[in-house]
Amino acid sequence: MILRTTIFLLFFTAFISAASAQQKISLESGDLIFQNLDCGPLCDAINQVTQGYEGKKFNHMGMVYLRNDTIYIIEASGKDVHMSKLENFLAKSKSPHYVGRLKKTYRKLIPRALTFTMHQMGVPYDDQYLYDNDKYYCSELIYDAFKYSNNDQPFFQLLPMTYKKPGSQEYFPAWKAYFDHLGMEVPEGKPGCNPGGLSLSDKIDILGIYP
Repeated sequence: MILRTTIFLLFFTAFISAASAQQKISLESGDLIFQNLDCGPLCDAINQVTQGYEGKKFNHMGMVYLRNDTIYIIEASGKDVHMSKLENFLAKSKSPHYVGRLKKTYRKLIPRALTFTMHQMGVPYDDQYLYDNDKYYCSELIYDAFKYSNNDQPFFQLLPMTYKKPGSQEYFPAWKAYFDHLGMEVPEGKPGCNPGGLSLSDKIDILGIYP
């Protein structure tokens, strides 16, 4: 009896291990990777006013592009729009990375969306966080890529942006100082998007944590 129980447990453990291995996400071009960066007060402020999938905090994102045997992430960060190798993108955050995949009915949009992003390489990073100003922040690039692919019709959603503390009319000090440094008013209420919001879109499925 003990021997049978031991054999059963061994087979059961092997089955669970095999099932877990099968569930590992295999990235595809057009997948979206959501990331939570630790960039200090600004990232903290973003996380306080945005919600992501299952309440997760995401303040950066990119799109997967498979070329030959290399996986790249197309992203708007730092100085401009560029491609980063997957391992370099993942190394930027110790928090779990979540993968979103367009639902099957929408995947036909991916090739044109990727083409759009390729034409944006080198476009400056949108440090003003203003939509349609010939610059891009991370989720804005993804928004416009799929809008372009969708015959210039919105695919994801733009919403009023806020830089105020939740339940308050006061701006986060970090944001006020940031925009003062740029010599501009805080763009409160202007249309925009964020990684958390895109992770909640009903047009994608969140596959889980990568890797």
